[in-house]
Amino acid sequence: MGKITSMEYFRVPPRWLFVKITDEDGHVGWGEASLEGHSQAVEGCLDAWFQRYHGLDADDIEHIWQLSWRTSFYRGGPVFMSALAGIDIALWDLKARKLGVPIYQLLGGKVRDTLKVYAWIGGDRPGDVELQAKARQGQGFQAVKMNATEDLGWLDSPSALHGCVERLKAVKGLGMDAGLDFHGRVHKPMAKQLARALEPHEPLFIEEPLLSEHIGGIAALSQQTSIPIALGERLHSRWDVRPFLEAGCVDILQPDISHIGGISEMKRIAAMAETYDVSLAPHCPLGPIALAANVQVDAASPNFVIQEMSLGIHYNNTGHDITTYIKNPDVWAIKGGYIDLPKGPGLGIEVDEEQVRALSKDAPAWVSPGFIGPGGEVREW
Repeated sequence: MGKITSMEYFRVPPRWLFVKITDEDGHVGWGEASLEGHSQAVEGCLDAWFQRYHGLDADDIEHIWQLSWRTSFYRGGPVFMSALAGIDIALWDLKARKLGVPIYQLLGGKVRDTLKVYAWIGGDRPGDVELQAKARQGQGFQAVKMNATEDLGWLDSPSALHGCVERLKAVKGLGMDAGLDFHGRVHKPMAKQLARALEPHEPLFIEEPLLSEHIGGIAALSQQTSIPIALGERLHSRWDVRPFLEAGCVDILQPDISHIGGISEMKRIAAMAETYDVSLAPHCPLGPIALAANVQVDAASPNFVIQEMSLGIHYNNTGHDITTYIKNPDVWAIKGGYIDLPKGPGLGIEVDEEQVRALSKDAPAWVSPGFIGPGGEVREW
């Protein structure tokens, strides 16, 4: 038992938002509330919630989660749920550290000792993927993900899809698996053509083949291809996830722990997915705290299959990476496509608070990029 006495957030490069919570006995927990391109909005929500939760018992994680969800009247969405994620993850870290155990021990214990992982190659305009894939092999990865295409029109030339097939063949030729991220930038007329062209070459999955608001189109596409369909980064609660499970149109669920209300909601969603024979592959192009939180849930989830890691992702272009803000970067060592479960208390990482505070000074907010088509029209990024 211990009342919350301090709640802080830190905007740090390249594009992350960390949360620190301290209780009256000096116990500390760290969370991550990163929402790419919308940090200021999340910070405003955190300011409001910090005022409300000061003095509450830090052990009452579910009570604080329910306060955030049910007393806000307006609920859900990326901003609220990212702010809640930062608080929730920090509270789990604080509690488990106080008890001297990894968080997964409080989630029922581990069901595995290692976790399969993948990394990004290719960037927003994918190119040189064979060289990048070889570099990832050298780091120990056996699977990668890349954007399927550059920006596309609603109806584009079929030739605009040819490069994606060739890139997949190049990576597969190295003996690696590859997921293809359509990134919501591929519209229905092109998505079904691309899925058909990719199918003979066996991608690991196709991600966000259409934007999540087009559940009917996703359901139809799922009936037209044997490629596993992955999605979930733009779903923000179990209520958002439910219609996709009920429609039977998702094979691999990819909730983002920093956008979905943290560890508490991620564990519930993992259990929901299991009842539909849907696997869990958490989305995580974010920082080390988000990755560590995912790992804790992955360890305790029977339907977990693979974890995204942002090590060296193209967004980490400021000289800062998932090893920058922790004192034990060896926890991310990849061996044969897997990482070991961290054995330390809480999240299993040791946050370098001095580095966090130093690099948060005057850190600018990251701005989401965009695409403009040849006619001056805005295209999906």
